[in-house]
Order: sequence, then structure tokens, then C-alpha cells
Amino acid sequence: MQRIIAHLDMDAFFAAVEEREHESLRGLPLVVGADPEEGRGRGVVSTANYKAREYGIRSAMPISTAWRLSETARRHGKPATTFLRPSFGLYRDTSRRIMAIIREYTPLVEEASIDEAYFDSSHCGKCGKLSLPQFEAARDNAIKIKTHIREQERLTCSIGIGPNKLIAKIASDMSKPDGLTVVMAQDAEVFLESLPIRKIPGIGPKTEAVFQKRGVVLVRDMKKYSRDDLLEIMGKWGSDLYGIIRGIDERPVVAEAEEAKSIGEQETFAADTREPSFLLERLNAICAGVHRHFAEEGFRSFRTVVATIRFADFETLTRSHTLAAPTGSLQKLQFEAMHRVMPFLDARENPRRKKIRLLGVRVEKLS
Repeated sequence: MQRIIAHLDMDAFFAAVEEREHESLRGLPLVVGADPEEGRGRGVVSTANYKAREYGIRSAMPISTAWRLSETARRHGKPATTFLRPSFGLYRDTSRRIMAIIREYTPLVEEASIDEAYFDSSHCGKCGKLSLPQFEAARDNAIKIKTHIREQERLTCSIGIGPNKLIAKIASDMSKPDGLTVVMAQDAEVFLESLPIRKIPGIGPKTEAVFQKRGVVLVRDMKKYSRDDLLEIMGKWGSDLYGIIRGIDERPVVAEAEEAKSIGEQETFAADTREPSFLLERLNAICAGVHRHFAEEGFRSFRTVVATIRFADFETLTRSHTLAAPTGSLQKLQFEAMHRVMPFLDARENPRRKKIRLLGVRVEKLS
């Protein structure tokens, strides 16, 4: 089945929300994350706005490094960087309103994380074989969504449109901030060929280094390898990679079921990490979001807690526990989630010390 899929990614979301809430910070370098403690802090950067990125500051960077970069810039006469602790409740409330806006324009929406979503735009234009007018209709629909978000929330987003999730996600990152990139089906493979291999989801620094030793820098360089070659180099993921670099992705947009048999949230991090303080902080925030949603839906108790861990190499594992008695306690939810995740931060469940890409929490057996 041919599809038109869009991927929406909010621009520097946490920092942008803070700038919206604090007019005095607009246009200045801003970092949301752990307390830098004047260079002694042990946490990481959650989000840096685009002014801070000009100083070399990036998401998931150690907060102490971000502090040193900001101080170097300040000593060279550039504006000082403001460091703020995250306001996760504010971000989640804003995210829910944004997701509601998207649903006003398209019936099929998949929330990928707090600040990004896929939505199926195949309904745009007339039915039948995908054509230029349909992609133009999908583009017009995306413009309406961008405008609505800007006017209601005073925030910008970037949207990529393509024949599948893979192309849409990569396209959404092509002209940030406030970008809109459309890649038609017949152009998808060529679109990928000129990109650095790091643009391909799942290829991180270590995989990039493996291929650079073989002279592979761009996606087109990787296409000289057969499927068997990639299997030998990358293991079983190599077979998937063979299709990915050719723009093949059959995953549909999957909307959340209307009747909640479970309630969950997950977060994909801007950069893979194994920093315990950051991961546990985010885990607690995810639990708080799940608990808030759980209460808003009118539920009073749950019995099963499920934690999802996705590593940098996309291996995904779940661990669950069913309580002896139902509970509605946020503290109990956070404790059980932490108990499920902690073994993945050391050799018990993560002997290869792989970095973590995503955490998720779900509650089941609701009443």
C-alpha cells in the first residue's frame, strides 16, 4: 500500500517553551537540564536552544561541558547562557495540546515522543495512485498545522513529508527550525544517497566509525555493499539496513487505541546515553505523565507496571511486574519502574554497557 506520511518535530521544544513562558529569555542562549553548579554539575543537557547551539552546546552533553562552553563564549563577549531546570509538567501539558491540534487535521496520529509525532496524510487530495497533487495537498495540510501551532502555542515545528516513516523523519530534520521538506516517493532513494550515514536512524558514532574505516561516508558509499556484506558487518540489523538505505520502510502509522486497556508514555532521547542521573530523572518524569493521564481518564488503580528499554542498536526489551494488590500511587509506580530499569544501567541486564535510546512506562490491569 502506498502512503504519504508526515513527521512533526517541535523545534528545541523544552527551551522554546521556556522562552515562551519567560519573555526576557527570548533570543538569548538557553540550556534546559541539570544544574551546572558552575561547572561541577554531574547531569546532562536536556535541550539547548539554537543560540546555545552556536556555542557548541548539544542535547545529552554533560552539563559541566555545556557550562565551560558557555563561559568561553561569555569571555569572548557573547551573551551569557541561562541554565534552567526542566518543567516537565509544563512540557507535557503543551505537548498534549499540540497533539490535539494535529488530530484536528488528520485522523491517524502516532505520538512518537513528547515533542514529535507521525501522521498519515494519505487522505489528502484524491484517492488512487500517489501523485504530485496529493503531495501538494499533504504539504498544504502541514502548513495549516504549523500555522495553528504557531498561533495557539507560540511555538514552531519542522515537518517532513515522504512515502514512509523513515523518509518523513529524516526530512523533518533537513531545514530546522520552522522547516517543511517534501520528498516524493520516486525521489526517496536519491534523497538519501547524498546524506552522511549518521542521518540514518540507528547509525551512531560507533557504527559510523566502523564504516568510515571502510571508506563509507555517505549513504551512496554504503550501497556498494550487498545484503550479505551488511549482514557480515552489522549482524542481523545489516539486512534491515540494506533496505533502509534504499528508502524502504513498511511501518504504518499506529494510533493509540480509543479505549484504554493500558496507559503508557515513552521518550526517545535526543542522544543515546547511559548517564544514570539523567535516565532516572526522565523515568520519574515519564511515570508522572503516565500517572496524570491515568487519573485524567478516571482510573483509580493499576496492578501491572511495564518498563520498556530500547538500546542505541534498537534492541528493545520490556520488563513487567504485577503487584499483589491494586494501587493508584505515583510513588509506587515510580518505585516499580525504577526497579525494572535499574538492572539495565549496569552489568545485570546490560553487560555490554550499551547506551539507551528510549525509556517507556506503561500501567495495565486498570480499574
